[in-house]
Amino acid sequence: MNSMTFSSRAASDVDDRPDAKPKVPKNRVQFDLPPRSMDRLNVLKVKTEAASYAEVVKNALRLYEALIEETESGKQFFVRDETGALAPYRLFF
Repeated sequence: MNSMTFSSRAASDVDDRPDAKPKVPKNRVQFDLPPRSMDRLNVLKVKTEAASYAEVVKNALRLYEALIEETESGKQFFVRDETGALAPYRLFF
């Protein structure tokens, strides 16, 4: 298994430059991934041209949250096959 850590900056990290963006508090998250999941994460990082694993995970969380919100509001998702036929796509069972 591979171990991943998403780092955080300490609150004491202060940038005194006039054009510096305000620091946002961050949390450190660490978890273990089996090799297949790590491979999938690497593929997504390359396909999306993400700068880091953290960027891939943040984007995935945004998408996951949006899909859940749409599903909770009663909306459905469909996939279109090569013939143009639509079929419902169940995201959550």
